[in-house]
Amino acid sequence: MTVLTGNIVTLRPAEEGDVPALAAIRATPQVREHWRGGDDLAAEVAADHKDPGLGNFTILYQGRIVGEIQWYAEEEPDYRHAGIDIFLDPEVHGRGIGADAVRTLAAHLIDDHGHHRLVIDPAAANAPAIRCYAKVGFQPVGVMRRYERGTDGTWHDGLLMDLLPEDLVR
Repeated sequence: MTVLTGNIVTLRPAEEGDVPALAAIRATPQVREHWRGGDDLAAEVAADHKDPGLGNFTILYQGRIVGEIQWYAEEEPDYRHAGIDIFLDPEVHGRGIGADAVRTLAAHLIDDHGHHRLVIDPAAANAPAIRCYAKVGFQPVGVMRRYERGTDGTWHDGLLMDLLPEDLVR
């Protein structure tokens, strides 16, 4: 993986030394609500970094680790596409960092990996995330009913959004 530069963020391949900062961000209530996790978030972050099916980038803003963005690919030729997941430190929400990170990775997946379709699947109730992804050009496809189990043990809807190359707001 290569270092990607956005308008305000830098995405660099995740490193072992990033794990403590990323685990601390994952432990914040706002992130944990959507990303969940067990008692050892550092081990979970480290395991994601070793997963050959994931591309993990650490998000840097003004030289500081503020989150992580991941991507995965479905390589079956008849269904080929890529998906994106992201989490950000709640202290930096509302500054356009998430949109810039998603836009930067989306352009890389389209331009450098040749993907013709990208997907992202926020919780249907996560209005700030949905607005962020829409700014980049993702469009709602449909609600996935009872898509994920919440921290409260009940099932919650997810929103499937996708983006085609011509939708990307560069």
